[in-house]
Amino acid sequence: MIESLQQFDVELFLKIHRGLANPFFDWLLPLMRNRYFWAPLYLFIIIFCVKEYKKKGWYIIGMLLFTVAIGDLLSSRVIKPLVARIRPCNDLSLADELIRRVPCGSGYSFPSAHATNHFAIALFLIFVFYDKWKPILPIALIWAFIISFSQIYVGVHYPIDTMAGAILGSSIGIATSFIYKKIQPQV
Repeated sequence: MIESLQQFDVELFLKIHRGLANPFFDWLLPLMRNRYFWAPLYLFIIIFCVKEYKKKGWYIIGMLLFTVAIGDLLSSRVIKPLVARIRPCNDLSLADELIRRVPCGSGYSFPSAHATNHFAIALFLIFVFYDKWKPILPIALIWAFIISFSQIYVGVHYPIDTMAGAILGSSIGIATSFIYKKIQPQV
């Protein structure tokens, strides 16, 4: 069972990584997974929260930071060392089939911390702002999906790594949004 699931994961990885290869994706998707590319968005979120919500905005930012910290801790420091799955870009059996689009990194693959963190942020923001701004639902989910998909395309994660990260991150984002709603200041 595990072997057939892993074989499916490798086949799906290659269909995305090699099968969808094109110059536009080769240019765009490495950018989509780069934290510096998204820095203006993160800065906008901070400024928006503080400007629009004042003291309550600082609580939102604090909970966002807490959300990312929990996601990163669980995915990178707890689960990855326990599972110890080699990244596809470091898997010698795939060496001849890989297209090097970004540096591989030396860490483990399962789950994707990018997927965990971005789905955690997305779900937290959805639960906090959905009542006032409905478009956040598709925008945040598409944003997190593109970042996660990019991880597969560039060759640093298998599809199951990103799916597990998305599930873990979504769970964290939902949980921290409930915590936020319980402790938020009444301003």
